[in-house]
Amino acid sequence: MTNLDMLLLKGPSGNVEDGLNELRYTILTQGIPANNEGMSELRMYIWLILLNAPPIRTDIYLDLVRQGASPAHSKIQNDAFRTFPSDPLFRRRVTQNSITRVLNAVAWRLNDAHEARVNGWQSPPTLSEFGGSPDNATTTSRASLGAHTMSNTASSVVSGSTATGTANDAEQIGYVQGMNVLCGPFLYVARSEVEAFTGFENLITRECPGYVRGAMDGVHKGVALVDRVLEAVDPKLYAHLLEKNLPAKLWAFAPVLTLSACTPPLLEVLRLWDFLFAYGAHLNVLCIVAQLVLIRGSILDSKNPGPLVQKPPPLNAERIISVATSFASKIPEDLYEDIIHHAR
Repeated sequence: MTNLDMLLLKGPSGNVEDGLNELRYTILTQGIPANNEGMSELRMYIWLILLNAPPIRTDIYLDLVRQGASPAHSKIQNDAFRTFPSDPLFRRRVTQNSITRVLNAVAWRLNDAHEARVNGWQSPPTLSEFGGSPDNATTTSRASLGAHTMSNTASSVVSGSTATGTANDAEQIGYVQGMNVLCGPFLYVARSEVEAFTGFENLITRECPGYVRGAMDGVHKGVALVDRVLEAVDPKLYAHLLEKNLPAKLWAFAPVLTLSACTPPLLEVLRLWDFLFAYGAHLNVLCIVAQLVLIRGSILDSKNPGPLVQKPPPLNAERIISVATSFASKIPEDLYEDIIHHAR
């Protein structure tokens, strides 16, 4: 029995926050056990814990599915077949029908929440079924990125970051292109569509509502932060990309929006998401920069580095996480604060 098995079986030995710290640190140092196809009995359960997403009743999901095509159905149909189309493991396990059902259910949920807020009804379904409004986000210092201190100081990054969109923010959330890629890993990992729906909805409404709201302002802020972080941690590489007319706005939109899930392979995406859900989805900004730093030699030597940054090498979650966490001492406090809050 692994440490994770024991921790989940026994529960926290002290208070809940201490237990979450221990869970996060175990994930960071030991990872989540999985087979060679990324399947794990623990992963989805752990993701739901880290996303502060208690189970919902199956009939709630079924009622949403029974409503049929949502107002966003045509967009969803166009996106469903684009979800990890070249990944044989994903295509074998997840059908386009299941992607379409979950996305339509989430679209209906968001539509209901919008109507509830516009009309001044009681708490909208998107939040009320999950125990009410999430807690306020908590400021986290850059020390939370240190490999040995992360579990103690970054506790607010996940549980605190689960929240904060205001009522006005939530009412603007709706289906946007790219949500299918954020949904895909949940369907791959989950044991049921209900689990996938629960995790996915909590991610987009509580962790990164700014990514799926109206003009997707959170994504644009994240893209701008990629440039700022790169300038802070590797000025030479940043200057080289600017000289080649390659600011982040030309290549970083997709990896920001999808939490790097647009870059294969899927199994490495799952490992990277283990880390992001443990310590905060906003840290994806650092992970994107880490991917560049890992190939900085090739970028600096290239007369045309565009293809390298627009289509980076396959993900290597362990190396990316290691480099990303090393940025702690190089990032100014105000910049790190902006990273924490950019997806609101």
